[in-house]
Amino acid sequence: MKRSLVVKVTAGLDAPERCSQAFTVAAVAVAGGVDVSLWLTGESAWFGVPGRAAEFTLPEAAPLSDLLDAILAGGKVTVCTQCAARRGITGADVIEGVRIAGAQVFVQEAMADDAQALVY
Repeated sequence: MKRSLVVKVTAGLDAPERCSQAFTVAAVAVAGGVDVSLWLTGESAWFGVPGRAAEFTLPEAAPLSDLLDAILAGGKVTVCTQCAARRGITGADVIEGVRIAGAQVFVQEAMADDAQALVY
């Protein structure tokens, strides 16, 4: 049985190390063949918008835009519905392949029999 990993990142530029760790774990899991779903909540919601990940820098860390591309190539990326609404982000604003969804979808993914969930 193939395992799945749901990663919820709540930090953005306000906590760059925590944000980078979440993206790194998700990208490494995708590279390892794990089914990954990365949830962008709080300030990380901005990274679902084109160009925002490229603005993120953290010394000694992989570029966030590269990590996001790797995750999108082999996993799912979701911006939280309420987080998007609070920031004026709509479906027309997000990167191709990024969806906007709410808590019900998160709970379904996190509670799947083969799922492991991490929150950063």
